[in-house]
Amino acid sequence: MTADNINQIDFTKSDGLIPAVIQHHQSLSVLMVGYMNKAAVQQTIETGRVTFFSRSRQCLWIKGETSGNTLELVSVRPDCDRDCLLVIAKPAGPVCHTGSTTCFGNDGPDIIRTLEAMMATRTDPETSYIARLKSAGVQKIAQKIGEEGVETALALTNEDADAVRREAADLVFHLLVGLNARGLNFDDVLDELSARRRNAA
Repeated sequence: MTADNINQIDFTKSDGLIPAVIQHHQSLSVLMVGYMNKAAVQQTIETGRVTFFSRSRQCLWIKGETSGNTLELVSVRPDCDRDCLLVIAKPAGPVCHTGSTTCFGNDGPDIIRTLEAMMATRTDPETSYIARLKSAGVQKIAQKIGEEGVETALALTNEDADAVRREAADLVFHLLVGLNARGLNFDDVLDELSARRRNAA
């Protein structure tokens, strides 16, 4: 949808407001539901930052304008009745004010983003294993990833499903620490996989 298509949306049914369902651009999990008026939709499209209309404050508000946990617009489209929007967005952090990655609780792929958000807050090596590992440098993190990779491979070959699950979790955990140390996150990995899928099609 572009700014030129906004007039096709029916804002008349609920006093100028329509619900907007926000969906994660990679996992497609539902992040939150908000309300938009015509000005909020227009600002969202023009700025690329998802903007809502606050029913309590009676004004526009940009998601994450105070917390920094913004929503970067990927696409927006109306439903068949043109009185509801599906907004695909890339979150910059936890979406819910509770710290959860979604307003519907953490489950499935969102646990990755919960871990990433937690890792970013661990800065004291004396109290945090993650902080100690990060302070030791990328070489140490790479060593741990290698060790966990070997242990996962051995578990796959020699052990039961529970052991494989535990070792695989250790591997993914340390991989996330490594990505964080290099200024990357799991969404960057998913973007790469998506590009490979398109190229292989």
